[in-house]
Amino acid sequence: MIKAIIVDDEAPSRSELRFLLDETRQVEIVAEAANVREAIERLKEKGADAMFLDINMPGASGLQLAEALNRLKYPPAIVFVTAYSEHAAKAFDVNAVDYLVKPVETDRLQQALTKVRHYVSAFSKDQQAERIPVEKSGKKLLVSTDKIHYIMAKDDYSYLHTEMDRYLSTVSLAQLETRLEPCGFFRVHRRYLVNLACVEEVTPVSGGTLLLTLSGEEESIPVSRRRVASLKKALGL
Repeated sequence: MIKAIIVDDEAPSRSELRFLLDETRQVEIVAEAANVREAIERLKEKGADAMFLDINMPGASGLQLAEALNRLKYPPAIVFVTAYSEHAAKAFDVNAVDYLVKPVETDRLQQALTKVRHYVSAFSKDQQAERIPVEKSGKKLLVSTDKIHYIMAKDDYSYLHTEMDRYLSTVSLAQLETRLEPCGFFRVHRRYLVNLACVEEVTPVSGGTLLLTLSGEEESIPVSRRRVASLKKALGL
């Protein structure tokens, strides 16, 4: 089953698309969202293989969301579902898998799902191979990048924090940044590299900086002032 999120500011449109996707028996709708901010929150909470996304919505557009998701190493497959055909060229510029015009026809939806399955299959193989070598209790281990919440630099070492543990790496934070940036990690501070998929809350603090709350982590992560604007853009804020 393809896990999907429907994003549309009109509730009747979401209901109609949910019905059509349910009829295919190929898709599990894990969440719905009425705007870009909600879509990002639902993606962080639920995860998804695909996102069925309207373009014209209040606030940020679906095209802007797709552009932000492209910064992730493994973004969900984007299928635009819109009442207007004139945005098709721009949609494929942001690597959309398909572009459906409302009212959606069953045959076209099936074609889109075939493309989504191919996309998901290719990215799943890549994800399984992406691991970082670390040390723990004198042992050499491999940690999957999607398990890492954040990385902290200390002296000449780096510490990789997962939900359950902390691991030592002799690789510098700068080197890890280069390797992990395509996987959705962001350098928020000279000492911290954060997995954007784990960010749950962004809190403004005095001096124009931010604090990040990550899923499963008690420690808040500081954001340096010069990285605030680029981080907000990466998060779609």
